[in-house]
Amino acid sequence: MATALEPALSVRQVLHLDRVLAGEPEVVAGAGHLDRPVRWVHVAEAADVGVMLTGGEMVLTTGVLLAGDLEAQAEYIRSLHRAEAAAVVLGLGRAFPAPPDVMRRVAERCGLPMVVLHRPFPFAELTEEVQSRLVRQKFAAVSLSESVRTALTGLITAGAPLQRMLDEIAGHAACPVVVTNLAHRVLATAGERSAVDDVLRDWERIARQAGGSEGDGWIRAELGGRGERWGRIVLCGYRGDGATGRLLADRAAEALVLHRMLGGAAHSWEEQSAQSLLTDLVSGVVPARQLLPRARAAGLPVNRRTFVPLVVRDGDPAQLDRVLRLLGLSGLVAELAGGITAVLLSLARDQDAEALTTHFATRLRTESDGCRTVVATAGPRTVWDDVAAGLREARHVADAVAEHPAEPDLPVVVRLRDVHLRGLVRLLRDDPRVQSFAERELDGLLCGADAEQELLPVLRTYLATGRNKSRTAQLHHVSRPALYRRLEAIEARLGVDLDDFEQAASVHIALLAHDAQQR
Repeated sequence: MATALEPALSVRQVLHLDRVLAGEPEVVAGAGHLDRPVRWVHVAEAADVGVMLTGGEMVLTTGVLLAGDLEAQAEYIRSLHRAEAAAVVLGLGRAFPAPPDVMRRVAERCGLPMVVLHRPFPFAELTEEVQSRLVRQKFAAVSLSESVRTALTGLITAGAPLQRMLDEIAGHAACPVVVTNLAHRVLATAGERSAVDDVLRDWERIARQAGGSEGDGWIRAELGGRGERWGRIVLCGYRGDGATGRLLADRAAEALVLHRMLGGAAHSWEEQSAQSLLTDLVSGVVPARQLLPRARAAGLPVNRRTFVPLVVRDGDPAQLDRVLRLLGLSGLVAELAGGITAVLLSLARDQDAEALTTHFATRLRTESDGCRTVVATAGPRTVWDDVAAGLREARHVADAVAEHPAEPDLPVVVRLRDVHLRGLVRLLRDDPRVQSFAERELDGLLCGADAEQELLPVLRTYLATGRNKSRTAQLHHVSRPALYRRLEAIEARLGVDLDDFEQAASVHIALLAHDAQQR
């Protein structure tokens, strides 16, 4: 990891100090280079001062040894340029009552800032002021560096996730923080939500900038180890001192590399990025429109696309991602809670979404060595705002299939219409009216623990088998007379006649709703 430069003031900042302003400074050359860092201030009258410098110094002089010698004046400026001095400040007086034209012209050609002071100025005061500021700034930077390192090391030791690490970094940087892979795809972000959204909205331009030279507070540090780079962290719009920002980025990069090496996460950062995005989409906590910049920055094509939301049960996320790549399909894959995996396909508008979805599901079943993997979908969406609802519907369909014995005639891609009544009930299970209906219909069986443990399972099997008493008795390992007594007890508690189709259907719907709510 490269060591950050020591904090420094710029030439411009030095010229705005009160003590300098009292000397009425005037920039006579190199005005376009005033943001050069000043590492130190050096008072020197020697004509060969350049050999004493190491770079970054602001040289203060009265030019008393240069008066009357035009060649010496020119060589003086050239030597400062060769030594990479930050600037030269000339105090006007007896030696030079006016800015020397030769020195001004050479400084302009070299790009060396040249400043003249029109009023007498004690150089010792300027030296003391700048040196003390630099020392304070250096110790502040060292303190910040140690504070950040201590905080991040503590988080790593505690097994904190990547997002917690980035939140800590963003807190110190006071600007958006972005982690990307080498293709500039965003893996994680931290910072004030609105500021992060602004960055992601313009990420295509920022990514180009982040991959090249730094400027305007865009500070990056490479992530990698053992000769291999695999990403970078970017401080987006850091408003503090540039050198301090680089120091902060370096400390952050060190911590993130260590976090990854120690296996601080069960999944790769790419998987965590997709998981965060799709989880937010499914939950609906964040409006879909606000997630669009994140999707785009994560590398998902979003302009003029058809989106196919899928939910897969009993599928390996790594295998799903491999099948996507094998078929050349663009999409995100993420394992969500409950042992399910969400897949969001992004297809060109001229592609056959239905055919490609079926092809994907068929190939996945083939790759699964004959396992009956359930692939549920809500159908193609051409508007991004509809994707969240589509993912939720696909999840309902997958859950509806999982809650009941698999039907042999289910298609390779299951939709809401394929799960019939139980699919509808799952979609409506959180409706208070449905909850009230289920409780009212099943009240006689839900009010006692013995009834729930003994009678409710019998009722569930009896209705699921199409009111087949022989099959129900067989599945519960009881005799038919014993089953009849239990069914009579159920009818008595519920006040219904299970031989009546409408009453039995009403109880069946209530039971489906009850089971869906419990799950």
